Amino acid sequence: MKLFWKTGRGGLMGLLPGLLLVAACAPEPELQGRRFEEPRVIVEPVELSSERTLIQAVGTSRALKSIEIHPATSGEVTAVHFQPGQYVDTGYVLVELDQRDEKLAVELAEVRLEDAERLYERYRNSAEAGATLPTTLDAARTELEAARIALNRARIALDDRTIEAPFSGYVGITDVDAGDRIQPATVITTLDDRSALLVSFEVPEAMVGRLNVGNPVQVSSWNLNAARVMGEVIDIDSRINPETRTFVTRARVENTEDLLRPGMSFRVELDLEGEPYPQLAEIALQWGAEGSFIWSVVDGTVRRVPVNIVQRKQGRVLVDGALDAGDLIVVEGIQGLRQGASVSPETSTASANRAEAPGAG
Repeated sequence: MKLFWKTGRGGLMGLLPGLLLVAACAPEPELQGRRFEEPRVIVEPVELSSERTLIQAVGTSRALKSIEIHPATSGEVTAVHFQPGQYVDTGYVLVELDQRDEKLAVELAEVRLEDAERLYERYRNSAEAGATLPTTLDAARTELEAARIALNRARIALDDRTIEAPFSGYVGITDVDAGDRIQPATVITTLDDRSALLVSFEVPEAMVGRLNVGNPVQVSSWNLNAARVMGEVIDIDSRINPETRTFVTRARVENTEDLLRPGMSFRVELDLEGEPYPQLAEIALQWGAEGSFIWSVVDGTVRRVPVNIVQRKQGRVLVDGALDAGDLIVVEGIQGLRQGASVSPETSTASANRAEAPGAG
């Protein structure tokens, strides 16, 4: 640009307005390069993560097998062979009742059976020679079978005088002593197989269809120093309680170290895994007049994607929207973005660190 000085009327002051106009219109090379530079935004790819629901409940336990032992018949106790808290094997004799009458009944039944067998053999031999009528042989056969049945009944009555453990476990306290006379309604003791516990607890009806047999559970007693023990769901009730709007669920917890006891209450936790949803940083979430949305970058252009929040968890958010795994979402530089604007995307450092972490993807 050349400047000419003109003297005379007006002088330099007359040229000053035109000079300023020319200088203002002259583009600066540095500003001209910045005018078309695309805004820089930080993006991260969408990841799919399953929705998780944590259920906490109070459960009550019982032994894997638990019974009250009653005598099958009335009688006088002649011996008690266990101590409270003792571990017994299957078939262990716990209590004996007076057996004198029953033993005599067995002996009598055995004698009658032998007599019936001899009589039947005699008639059978005679029938072969034609000396005995078929009806007489049939009657002898009937007497023989009746004698066998009578002997079996006598032996069962004798066995009922001995009370045995039906399975292995720990016996409880008893109030029965030798010399007591007991009846079928009398509780001799309890027997618990506590190698595992069954913990029952209630679950809200909203979990119907999401809770299944085999789901893992975590239980712990109310003792602050108690360790947490893993178990699994084995039974789910078929009905909803109309008053509590819950259904009963039962979990099995192994008790190999015998640290837990039937009847204990437990804190129960279930971490249920649901459907997979797009997961992104919570800072990417924006709000507008029509609700929440995010900015997605496709081929260097931003577009607005409406989303619904499904779940929040530690700075991340699960959303439901038109997003797929790997879609780029703006997490920084959101201010001033407009639909269809061109941007210069850069991957966030946090996203790159997650991709390089062991076991990522």
